[in-house]
Amino acid sequence: MSDIQEETYENKRTYRMVWLGAISLALVVALGVWGTISFVGKQHDRDIQNWEIRLGIVADSRVAAVEGWLAEQKSAINSLSENASLQVYLTQLVLDTEENGLKVTEVPEAGYLINLLNNHAVISGFWEPEEPQINANVARPGRAGIALTDRTGTLLVSSGNMPPMNPSIRAAIAEADQGRAAVIDLYEGLDGEPTMGFVYPIFAVQSAGDPNKVIGFVVGLRTVRKSLFPLLLQPGEVQKTAETILVRERGALTEYISPLADGTPALKRRVSSDDKLAAAFAARNPGLFAIKSNYLGDEVLVTGRAISGAPWFLVRSVTTIEALSETRERRNAMLGVFLLLILGITGTVVAVWRHGTSLRAAELAEKYKKVAEELRERTEFLKVVTDQQPTAIAVFDQGDRYAFANKLAADNVELLQDEILGRKLSSVMNPESSKKLLDMLHFARQDNAVQSAVMSLPDPQHGDRIVKSDIIPLRTEQNDVQNMLAVFQDITEVVTERERRENVLRSLVSALVAFVDKRDPYSAHQSVWVAEVAVAIAEELNASERVIRTVDISGNLMNLGKILVPSKILTKTERLTEDELRVIRESLVSSADLLENVKFDLPIAETLRQLQEHWDGTGHPRGLKETAINEAARIVAVANAFVGMVSPRAYRDAFDFNKAVSILLEEADKKYDRKPISALINFLENGGGREKWQHFSNTLPDPEAEEQPGD
Repeated sequence: MSDIQEETYENKRTYRMVWLGAISLALVVALGVWGTISFVGKQHDRDIQNWEIRLGIVADSRVAAVEGWLAEQKSAINSLSENASLQVYLTQLVLDTEENGLKVTEVPEAGYLINLLNNHAVISGFWEPEEPQINANVARPGRAGIALTDRTGTLLVSSGNMPPMNPSIRAAIAEADQGRAAVIDLYEGLDGEPTMGFVYPIFAVQSAGDPNKVIGFVVGLRTVRKSLFPLLLQPGEVQKTAETILVRERGALTEYISPLADGTPALKRRVSSDDKLAAAFAARNPGLFAIKSNYLGDEVLVTGRAISGAPWFLVRSVTTIEALSETRERRNAMLGVFLLLILGITGTVVAVWRHGTSLRAAELAEKYKKVAEELRERTEFLKVVTDQQPTAIAVFDQGDRYAFANKLAADNVELLQDEILGRKLSSVMNPESSKKLLDMLHFARQDNAVQSAVMSLPDPQHGDRIVKSDIIPLRTEQNDVQNMLAVFQDITEVVTERERRENVLRSLVSALVAFVDKRDPYSAHQSVWVAEVAVAIAEELNASERVIRTVDISGNLMNLGKILVPSKILTKTERLTEDELRVIRESLVSSADLLENVKFDLPIAETLRQLQEHWDGTGHPRGLKETAINEAARIVAVANAFVGMVSPRAYRDAFDFNKAVSILLEEADKKYDRKPISALINFLENGGGREKWQHFSNTLPDPEAEEQPGD
């Protein structure tokens, strides 16, 4: 073969290789474009599925909140229907009014039932303050209340402000006559307020469940605008067009029973039950997900849930424009980027085909060398910084192994810093401590949030140590939580000192109370009893721990100022003069003055200073009104009045509990806050208070008795 023929052969071979390479490259480009479009389409479908999950999670959480609210309301009314005392008194009331011809006001049991309904209405939320009357002769009907009827539905007694009977209420009573509870569905009450209610049958004693033994009904009505509708709002909502509403079906219509985002009030809009509309679809297909049109004609992603306990459906939606805007932008960006990447990769492959591999390998080697050196320097710097800290610091990888530990963290487990690296947490700590920390690591990764806990760790040399542990997620550049930063702070001394201060404070209070009791034998134990009653009221109101501690200490120390009162006044057995009463009253302010500079970390002095303030603003020394009086002072004032009335005096016997409660109710919303009074009554009737405090009536009199209401 000649040189020319050989060169021609090599050229033809080269051309074939070039064409083959070009065809392969074109095929790769085509496959890349197709793969990009397919990927983007699948990403869109995944985003739709993600929205289905997100809407479902929110819908489930709001359904749980609404169903929990319904369960609370039903439980409040059901507890009355099952109250044995109520069953007995209602039976007697029915007999006296129907068979004996007496008026309700002539039956003694009616007063007890009215007080019971008033107290239960205040505590359970079936109560609203009276609205100002339109004129002097026209009484304004109420919005909420609880009532008792006989089996025919005739109203016997009710709490204050009970709305009038209407067809919806009577229909629910007829349904409850079958021996089961009934719901009074939402309707427009006074001033268009959305109102609903519950009816429970009341059976004769020891015959529950027998429809033939129904003696009457308990009817509870309340407005829902402030209590139910706020539950539809999702905490942390970020979507502007996201909306959660309640609907119900009314024949061929779907009715919106909660307020709408466009400002439409509850119960004011109805649409046809066309499945093209989001609300109708969600009501007919609870649990399913679809793309429909809302009441404004906007296209929305929607899902629905049925509400257990009421004929309602919850609808959760968000407009597709907002929900999928990021998806569309991301799809376009990804398509452009992928196409540019494919073209760029093609050009790069052609340009650096022969030289790229070796050059890239060399560059990567150099880069990895620099990264490794930087990592080593950073690690050494981190050790220097963290080893100087008074807290133990460690980093755990995704396998719960030590990736880093400062000197104190290694010393705590009796290992060197280099020895602890790579070891699992469970192999270093005792089983109990490691389990607690592993649980914290798990929840920190799962919730992507800081986890904190205080735990006791065994220390063979110094006894158990109390350690505050904080687990902090460490994000990578890919926003993926892998490693966890753990900070362990020894707070043993802090906790010990706090407990010591608490014990010293308790000892001081006990000593001061004992001192006052010894000087004033006529009020011995009274401050202790006031504190006991005040704590019971605060717990019944579910008050905070700070308020409970405040009423306890304030009650015990309220008589401290009597050390400045002359002994002849404290031990006087006759009625006190006005001047002597003034000295006794001013002893409360003296108590506050004596304790003003004592650091309790609680508002003890201020609470004592407000004990003589009245709810309506007629008290002293500052004429504070309503919630301007702190909660602890309002509670202690009621407890002090109650103890004063049920304790005997030198000039009279102790009042029985019923009379004391009646006097307190007369002073409710005037001298005292109604809520502590209601809580006190509830504890007396249902918490064993009568038996627990019966001994109050068997003690020596207190000269301050003239101050108490009803004396």
